[in-house]
Amino acid sequence: MKVQRNDLGKAAALLALYLLCHAVGAQSPRVETPGSHAMASGSKATASSNASTTPLTVVDLPIVEPYKIGCGDVLNISVWKEHDLSPTVTVRPDGKISMPLVGEMTVTGLTPNDIEQLLRTRLASIVVDPRVTVTVAEIHSRMVYITGEVARPGAYPLNSPLNVLQLIAQAGGLTQFAARKKITVIAPNSSGAGVRLDYNKLIHSPNSSQAMWLTPGTTVVVP
Repeated sequence: MKVQRNDLGKAAALLALYLLCHAVGAQSPRVETPGSHAMASGSKATASSNASTTPLTVVDLPIVEPYKIGCGDVLNISVWKEHDLSPTVTVRPDGKISMPLVGEMTVTGLTPNDIEQLLRTRLASIVVDPRVTVTVAEIHSRMVYITGEVARPGAYPLNSPLNVLQLIAQAGGLTQFAARKKITVIAPNSSGAGVRLDYNKLIHSPNSSQAMWLTPGTTVVVP
């Protein structure tokens, strides 16, 4: 059978076109779905985050007991409907307070609830069904002290659990001249040199054992 030249030319052209399309398809880049790249990046970020997470050492808060009255504390005493029997009193150095019609009574070492019960008993013969409320207006018996290179050295009331780092913050922070690695905590009635702390370690590990919960009478020295 005789094949014409133009038919051979068409066949060659079709073959060349097929080979060209096949070559282009093999070299085409991989097509990603819209969320595939984000998912991969998120997985890498999560893995990196998990790898860099460092668990903190948690220090338990001290057990908070009911507040006991001490010398120097200021008390608001309220007897319902009895204005003359509702004074604001300061606990004297001997641990006593004075009230009209009641006289002197020792209150140091007692809780506000204890004083309420004691006053109800003493007022029972004077007031019908006395309703007494005692609140602590000012705390002066539970104090901690900070001295040296802080913005506001002085005495601070221990109204709630307080550690060294929190006391420094209340005192306005360290000055630029503070020796950060030589902070000393001196316990009350201590005969020793105290405990040496490093402020830089405290701020990077605020929950570490070096945070030290303070007790009344403790002094923090920042040289």
